[in-house]
Amino acid sequence: MKSKSKEKIKQAVRESYGKVARAGGVTIGTNPAASCCNPSETSTETARGESCGCVLPGVSAKQMSALMGYSREDIISVIEGANTGLGCGNPVALASLQPGETVVDLGSGGGFDCFLAAKKVGQTGKVIGMDMTPDMVGKARENAEKMGMSNVEFRLGEIENLPVADNSADIIMSNCVINLSTDKLSVYREAFRVLKPGGRLAISDILATTTLPEEVQQDLALVAACVGGAATIEDTEKLLKEAGFQDIQIKPNDESRELIRQWNPAKSENAADYVVSAYIEAVKPS
Repeated sequence: MKSKSKEKIKQAVRESYGKVARAGGVTIGTNPAASCCNPSETSTETARGESCGCVLPGVSAKQMSALMGYSREDIISVIEGANTGLGCGNPVALASLQPGETVVDLGSGGGFDCFLAAKKVGQTGKVIGMDMTPDMVGKARENAEKMGMSNVEFRLGEIENLPVADNSADIIMSNCVINLSTDKLSVYREAFRVLKPGGRLAISDILATTTLPEEVQQDLALVAACVGGAATIEDTEKLLKEAGFQDIQIKPNDESRELIRQWNPAKSENAADYVVSAYIEAVKPS
């Protein structure tokens, strides 16, 4: 993908996610154009927020979260606006967090996964949420203050260049964000750098089940809709190995096809034919 297209994607994602933050969350109601990612109603270069899950009218954020595997207790434990219903799985459950651990969440949005993780690591632990959108970082900080979460902080930065110290995290989580990056190898290399020896990845992301046609990969609307930018399972494993990870496990979730069918990605009513949600685990050697 040409650098100009990369910058267009990044800027479009930042702008759209800022709108989501300023609106207090994704509008999911009777007007699909009001949702975070319906480029067909505006511009083919309009992108959605920095985690996926564009949904059909009438489907609530709570309903989407339930489809992703979050429990009712998880969903009702955060304040309004922290859970935007964006994502493609539940990386918090995958991470098997323990008290005292340090977690970095890539593409933290309103803070939903961070707040769930903070409860598991406790006051002796720490959660750092990363997001590239100033409005969303501001919203997440407001949510943390309202919830009294003193062991969570949110930082502004890009997942390809994390403002986090070397060898400082036990776990790196991410929920449906890495597929939007145009430089996935840099994302995994940064994750490797930040993790402590023996640290682990717990990622939920959209992966391609086959090599996508070039026209799909070059369509900014489809990239923004979490289809066009998805790497294949095989390529993802190669990137993780190149970054230095071992004990790599990539598990497609066939049940995620129902979740994906609830999305309303631009120009693609058959996204489930191209992509699948998958859980990605890997370990930095000790």
